[in-house]
Amino acid sequence: MHIKEGQWVILMVNVVLLLAFTSFYFSKENYEFLIYVGVILFFILLIGLTNTRVQYSNGVLWGLTLWGFLHMAGGSFIVQGKRLYEFILIPLSETYQILKFDQFVHIVGFCVATLVMYELLHSALHTNHRTRGALAVVVAMAGLGVGAFNEIIEFLITVVVPQTGVGGYVNTSLDLVADLVGALIALGIIWWRERG
Repeated sequence: MHIKEGQWVILMVNVVLLLAFTSFYFSKENYEFLIYVGVILFFILLIGLTNTRVQYSNGVLWGLTLWGFLHMAGGSFIVQGKRLYEFILIPLSETYQILKFDQFVHIVGFCVATLVMYELLHSALHTNHRTRGALAVVVAMAGLGVGAFNEIIEFLITVVVPQTGVGGYVNTSLDLVADLVGALIALGIIWWRERG
């Protein structure tokens, strides 16, 4: 495992967060989020093992750290008698529960996931002025694929731990829409960085 300059701090912050949340989840017997701790550990290991081949920017690694923190906080903290994930940040619809903390985490998370996909694919896909649009579509679809994979993991967790707060079909659909918003924000960030 190779740690680049500036990444030791990122790793230590992740270790401290994972230890704190793992301890909290054990104390509350929150087995759903203990599974997520395992998923986060897997991705930390995967990033560590591929760190020499992929040029992960520290900004993207901080983004992944923020996403992990927001996700674990969403399942831990209680606001007005509800898990933070269920808390409505801005009431944008009377028909659907929008904008919940859950959807905000999806926007942040899949913005970062799309940026990770860009860093993974950019060097493999030679681009020029005419193919940037195609690269944007590929990167956005890769980010959304990560979002779909996340929904599969959530479904599997509902099978293993029946009493979860994952939600039903409407929740899954709203999560996927939030993933799309995040992917589009990431494309805007990529365009802004690459325009010079």
